[in-house]
Formats: sequence, C-alpha cells, structure tokens
Amino acid sequence: MITKDSYHIIDTLIRQGRSFALWRIPGNETIHFRMQSYGTPDLLGSYTELNGRSGFVIAPFHISDKHPIVLIQPDCMDLPEDILETPQDNIEVFQQAYPEIVSYENEKAHYTACFHAFQQPLLRGIQDKLVLSRAKTNPKSASFSPGKVFFQACERYIYSYVYLCYTPLTGIWMGGTPEILLAGEGNQWQTVALAGTQRLKNGKLPHAWDQKNWQEQQLVATYIRRQLGTLGIVPKEKGPYSARAGELAHLKSDFRFTLPDNQKLGDLINLLHPTPAVCGLPKEDAYQFILQHEGYDRSYYSGFIGWISPSGHTDLYVNLRCMNIHANTYTLFAGGGLLASSKLEEEWNETEDKMNTMRNILE
Repeated sequence: MITKDSYHIIDTLIRQGRSFALWRIPGNETIHFRMQSYGTPDLLGSYTELNGRSGFVIAPFHISDKHPIVLIQPDCMDLPEDILETPQDNIEVFQQAYPEIVSYENEKAHYTACFHAFQQPLLRGIQDKLVLSRAKTNPKSASFSPGKVFFQACERYIYSYVYLCYTPLTGIWMGGTPEILLAGEGNQWQTVALAGTQRLKNGKLPHAWDQKNWQEQQLVATYIRRQLGTLGIVPKEKGPYSARAGELAHLKSDFRFTLPDNQKLGDLINLLHPTPAVCGLPKEDAYQFILQHEGYDRSYYSGFIGWISPSGHTDLYVNLRCMNIHANTYTLFAGGGLLASSKLEEEWNETEDKMNTMRNILE
C-alpha cells in the first residue's frame, strides 16, 4: 500500500533515473503507481500515434523534438516496499536547462507587454479568445522532497487529479489539475468544458458569474460540441455549474457520450486538444499566435497527462496547476482566457491565484 511514509522511496526512484508515474483520481483515495524499469519510454510525434496504445502519457502543449509525447510502458505496477540506494546509483536527473529566476518587476512587465499584444487581435475581432500564460521560477530548499509534496497535494486537493511523473527526458512534473481531457472505458466516455475563474466566497462556491466568465466558458462548450459532432457524436450535457478546484471555482459542463471504436483514442484527442480552455478560438490561429507571441516555452504545461488504455480505463487530464522541479529551483505555471473585455490586473491576479494551488503546499 502506498502511504505518505513512502515519500523517500519515490525520491530515490527519481535520483536513480527511473521512469514512473504516481496519480490519484479526484474523490478517490487510491494512489496508482506505474514504473518502466527496463528500456526507455516511447517518444511519439503526433497524438494519432496514441491509437491502440496503453501506458502513462505526458504530452506537451506543442509537440517538438525537444518536447515529444512521452509514453511510459510500465513493467512494474507496485511501489517497491524498500529500495537500496548506493552512490553509483545516483545519476544527474536535472539535465534539462531551466529558466532563470526573474524579478517581480521584470516578470510583470513581460506579462503586461504580452497582454497588450494578445489584446490586439481580440479587439479587432480576429480572435474570439486567446489564452495567455506565464511561468514563475523560484528557489527551492535543499530539503525539498517531491514525494512529500505529492502526498501533501493529495491530502489538500481531494477534488483534483494529483500526479507526480518523472522521466529522464521530461524531468519531474507534478500537479493538481481539475480538467478532464478524456476519460472512460468501453464505449462510455466523458470530457468537460472548464473555464471562468473566481475565488471561493468564504470557502463556498459562488452563485453569480459575470458575463466575461460565462462567455469564456460557452466558447469552450461550443467548441467541444462541434468537435464531437464531426464524428457524429451527440453528447449528453450537464451544466454549466460552479465547480471547486483547490481554493478556486470554475464554470463546468460535463459531456458524456458513446464511442464506437476506442482503439482510436488518439484521433479523438487530436480533435479535442488543445481546447480553447488552454489555447483559444479560432483554434489554429490562436495556437500559432501563442507560439509566436507568448514569449516562453510552455513545455508540458497545458498539455495533458494520465493513463491511457483502449481495453481498460482511461483518465487523461489537462496539465494545469502544475510545476516543473529542477535541481535548485521549481517553475510554476498558470494562464487565463482573454476576451476583448479582459482587464490586465484581473488577469494577472487570476494567474497568481492559480499558481497558489502549488505554492500553498510548498509554503
């Protein structure tokens, strides 16, 4: 059984360079573990290459040689009860270049410039929505334990998908995300439209939402209906309703549908990802605009992570409220949907609130 006392084993597996993933489904106490102890994970260049494949997948926002889709094919299903660690076992697990620590003033200035650049196509009506994100790198203490932080996140965020994943290529990623990309088994599947953000009101869900948040959520919902419709799928829809994610609330709609051929999950993922919740509309134009004007590499933030299994149960989540852990630092990520009516300070504060999901368990 995996418990919070297992953190030292998890940290040792990282130091030994093992490719593995830990995750916990929202509302479920069971912690799942999968490790590939032989060979290396598969590297894929397109979402359709996931057709018929099983394993734990971590996919980037933008697929590239530097950031391919990584598929862990496990041969070990249980966390080792004990693991020996010797000096020669320790390898350099922080080979990736990582961002520099930037002052608050420079960070805010960069975000402000990006916000105004993103506003232009929105105000001119060229784009309906664009998602602007940012990354913040902070120093970490010498006693920082990825395993401990994972279990702290599990205890705090019971309504989120909490995961910890390490491979030599991706490095260490951890998060607590509220957004399903695709989940189900057999012919019963679901996805969600999650957009709009508010803080909780005295620890409770808000009852009122402004027009900007409603419009943002409806853009995502309309996109999902349209994309599923291209496959002849008419989903059963519930929502939108207020849903909790950490200390924040979002507007959420559930879409449930049948899938005649679950051997082609990659094709469906290719239709859905990236959704307007992390990209924008029109999708392809928004995607290219972000790559050209956001000013940094999102890497695996706003991609997706989780277990995929055409013959079993699949749980894939959008990689939000996450961090990338480096040798002496960690990087937090957050973004928000911009419309023509968006205001700079409100959007900046929203990214701060979202970063607090991970920041709160570290502090």
